[in-house]
Amino acid sequence: MDYSQTTMRDIHPKARIGKNVTIGAFTTIEEDVVIGDNCHIGSGVHIYNGARIGDECRIFNGASISATPQTKVMLDEPATLEIGGGTIIREFCTLNRGNLKFGGNTRIGENCLLMAYVHVAHDCIIGHDSVLANGVTVAGHVEIGEWATIGGMTGVHQFVRIGEQTMIAGASVVLKDVPPFVTAARDPLSYAGINTIGLKRRNFSADEMRTIEDVYRILFVRGFAVSKALNIIEAELPESEYRARIVDFVRGAKRGLMKGFRSK
Repeated sequence: MDYSQTTMRDIHPKARIGKNVTIGAFTTIEEDVVIGDNCHIGSGVHIYNGARIGDECRIFNGASISATPQTKVMLDEPATLEIGGGTIIREFCTLNRGNLKFGGNTRIGENCLLMAYVHVAHDCIIGHDSVLANGVTVAGHVEIGEWATIGGMTGVHQFVRIGEQTMIAGASVVLKDVPPFVTAARDPLSYAGINTIGLKRRNFSADEMRTIEDVYRILFVRGFAVSKALNIIEAELPESEYRARIVDFVRGAKRGLMKGFRSK
């Protein structure tokens, strides 16, 4: 059923809504909102000013999209929340728009899945095809790379970076940066190997995975300080795209890195 014909919703006449969009009952869409074609908006959703929603997105009931940042000073400013095409937002997610003081933009990539009760705070960047399971809470200014998977009930500290193609175990507390291509688990969060299953699913070759594993064996398993590990990696391992991406990420880790490998 196309609920866009029901009178039980509040859609501002200046909101820009694409073709073939269904909108559930008791949903509110404010003035400065753009919704692409072929989207489904469930019941009881509130889409605030600044939302920019791509084509073929699905937003389930009770979600709060592009609300003001959750700060003590509630500034109703013209910032934005961008949601890429094909992304699914499940029940009761709360996604905040950016804060102009920090650039004014929260971005969620294409084909992401945010399961029920996920919170994404202001000025976060989430790469395409990422999955945030039920109850994940992401504080402000967090960056999450493409194809990342974050287990349910995980909390991510503000300003943390999570690299591409990572897998973080459920109920984790992410206080420091998590570099690309790894599995992270335990408490405190630690390196638990490379993300073998995820990399295989995305057609990484055995040689490519071996290259990644060689880097992390030096960085996280052999017990070196990070600065020394980086020197050894660059001196002993052949140059490669993946070596460069990992080294660049680690060098940019302002909050430091998660723990290295632990046997228990």
